[in-house]
This record gives sequence, C-alpha cells and structure tokens, in this order.
Amino acid sequence: MSVEAVLSRISEIRSQIDTLRGGSAAATSSSSSAGSTSASSSAFADALATATGTTGTGTATAATAAAAATSSAPATSVDAGAGTLATGSGATGSDVVADAKKYLGVPYVFGGTTTAGMDCSGLVQTVFKDLGVTMPRVVPDQAKMGVEVGSLKDAQPGDLIIPKGEGHVVIYVGDGKVLHAPRPGKDVRIVDNWYSDADIATIRRIVPAQASATPATTATTAASSATDLQTAALLSMMQTGSAA
Repeated sequence: MSVEAVLSRISEIRSQIDTLRGGSAAATSSSSSAGSTSASSSAFADALATATGTTGTGTATAATAAAAATSSAPATSVDAGAGTLATGSGATGSDVVADAKKYLGVPYVFGGTTTAGMDCSGLVQTVFKDLGVTMPRVVPDQAKMGVEVGSLKDAQPGDLIIPKGEGHVVIYVGDGKVLHAPRPGKDVRIVDNWYSDADIATIRRIVPAQASATPATTATTAASSATDLQTAALLSMMQTGSAA
C-alpha cells in the first residue's frame, strides 16, 4: 500500500469519525460507495481492536465499545436504591461522617428523627436527608440499600454496618470506630466498633466513598482516550500498509 493510499484511507476514516461524533450518518449514493464505507469502517475497527488488544471486527467491535461505555456510566439518583450508589447529591462517605457528628450528644428516643431525640435508624435517615439522599426509615429496609461491602477490612467512612438480626445500624467513621444512637438512656456517640465480620449481616455503601470526577473532567478524559485509540489504530494501519 502506497503512502498516498494510506493518507487517503486516513482521510476517509477521519470523515467517518466526524460524522459519528455529530450524531448523524450520511446516506450512501450507490452500492459501491456503501461497500467502500463499510470496508473502511471495518478496517478501522480491526486496527482499533489490534491497538486495544480486543477481538472482533466491524460493527461488532463498535457495539462492544458502546456497550462498555454505557455500562460504566454512573447512577445519578438521589434516592437510595438496592445495588447502586446514590450519586445525584454529590455526597461522599466523608460527608456522611461529618454530618453525623453534628448529632453527637442527641439523646436516644425510639422512633425519633430530630435533635430532640432519635433512634439508630432515625439518625441514619436524618443524616442522609441532610445530604439530599432519601433513605428508608427502618433498619431492615436500610440494610437493602446501596452496594454491599465484603468485610470490615474493606469498610470506608460513611458505610453502614448492620448486625445479624437487623436490630441496629451504626455508621463507620474509620480507624475502627463507629457512630450510632445506642439505646434508651444513652446519646449519639462515637465508640470503638465491637462487631466482627461474624456478627455482621451486611455492610452497605450508600454514596461513593470518594468524590467522582466532574462531568467536564470525565468528558475531557474520554475525548483524550478516544484520540489516543484513533491514533494508535491509524498507526497500526500505516504499519500494516508499509509491511505490505
């Protein structure tokens, strides 16, 4: 393949990329034109697959990439849900701990959700409400929210620890300590965590442990990655052409 042919192919592929980015596709005027476009797309997909170490050609590779991009999109809900993080409020686990500390010293009152008194699940619901995240009221329902954390060694500040029997809930604050509303006669306090993995029914992460990238940063990173992959694919095609 001559240098002129490679440059012509690169120009064709760039035109296709620009068309795809604009969200529209130009209709082909003849079967020969369609065949040429299809061949170019397939060639680029094959080169891209070689550059990224993936398999498959043509539209199959494109479909796989699109599916991967879709599956990695974060949830944006402000309602706690099972199997997903509530990212819509922008709150993180550190925010959960910071807000919960505002209630230190509040007396335990069964069914309470205010500074006049609150119980363990009332404290949890109130903290998340402060942060713009809607949580269920009682422990068994709270135990179903968010994503499960495998064990205490993986727990991060802001995670909820629910013991077996689901009769209590505490907020992990880090360094082996938890914050909770214990029982009548006690107040909201931070204590050493007394639960072991054998005592725990589930550990739930309701919001991200750390702040995620902003949309602008994410878009810039994605665009940069796409450009790098395109460049690698084009170079792969040129090297193949030179070898021929």
